[in-house]
Amino acid sequence: MEQELKIKMFSDPLKFYPAMLNDIQRAGKSIYLEIYRFRNDPMGIRFRDNLIKKCREGVKIKLLIDSWGASSNMSFFKDLIELGGEVKFFKKIKVSWDAFTKNHRRDHRKILIIDDEITYIGSANISGYALNWRESMFRIQGGIARAFKQVFLENIKIYNKFLYDKNAYTRKIDFHGYQILRDVPSIKNQPVQKKYLELIQKAEKDIFIETPYFLPGSNLRKALTDAAQRGVKVNIIIPKKSDIHVLDVLSGKYLGELSKEKVNIHFYLPQNLHSKIFLSDRKYFMIGSANFDYRSFRYQHEICLFGEHKSLNRQLMNHFNQSLKESEPFDYHNWQKRPRLQKFFEWVLVPFRHLF
Repeated sequence: MEQELKIKMFSDPLKFYPAMLNDIQRAGKSIYLEIYRFRNDPMGIRFRDNLIKKCREGVKIKLLIDSWGASSNMSFFKDLIELGGEVKFFKKIKVSWDAFTKNHRRDHRKILIIDDEITYIGSANISGYALNWRESMFRIQGGIARAFKQVFLENIKIYNKFLYDKNAYTRKIDFHGYQILRDVPSIKNQPVQKKYLELIQKAEKDIFIETPYFLPGSNLRKALTDAAQRGVKVNIIIPKKSDIHVLDVLSGKYLGELSKEKVNIHFYLPQNLHSKIFLSDRKYFMIGSANFDYRSFRYQHEICLFGEHKSLNRQLMNHFNQSLKESEPFDYHNWQKRPRLQKFFEWVLVPFRHLF
């Protein structure tokens, strides 16, 4: 029997940041935050100062921040730590003979758990530089917060470890009809990608994918084209220009191949699109931190929630429809005429596709 969670979707940072801060201000027991980027900027300072205030009130504070994406350091959290708050920086960059192998693996998750009752999960970091981006953040109210808390506490145990039991850390967590899916850096254990493949292969009517970085491997590309060929309407929404231009060039290599096989590709125009959402048959959703690319599936700690939720699915469709209104369709004929220099760089970048 499914437990009906209360889930509210936010697309606008100017709406979800105040909601998150409001819930932080009302916290009475604990606040756990796992985040890729917590910047030393006005937005980051505002969040930090609210956490300091709650720490003074006796609320337990634990932060896990990726050291590569952070743009902040221990001195930034000095007052919070002195008051008893716990701050860990995930796998600090180290110089060694295998520095690339170790330093390339990052914690890209974005989860906030408050009082074992409220969970925020989605695409956004704690940063002011992306205030005009289109995001996907979800406020979930219900007992599943305790399951997310357990995920957080398990991950903080390996914040500075290279070797650990990957099977244990990628085990699916079932909660009353929902599943929490966790990725860790691994070539073999990739539960998020496997769930995407399963849902795409089983889709009967339509698929909606919105992602800032679209670079799927051959298995996912084949699943998408097979779905389109059997009559499923496959819709992919990506930014016209993301914040990583080199990835745009590389992903462009594969867009024509997909479009030719009747996969519908749309470029979002107004600003950068950073949301990460999936919906099949307007029934099964996947939301979380994972991008639709090699890097998320192979090299990063990611987290997603899978399930069925009628109210959330309506919110997702409203979001998709608005995105489509503000997008232009991919032009296959123009793609065929793209400059030779662009084709050259696509070819040069292909061997490095797993790194983006």
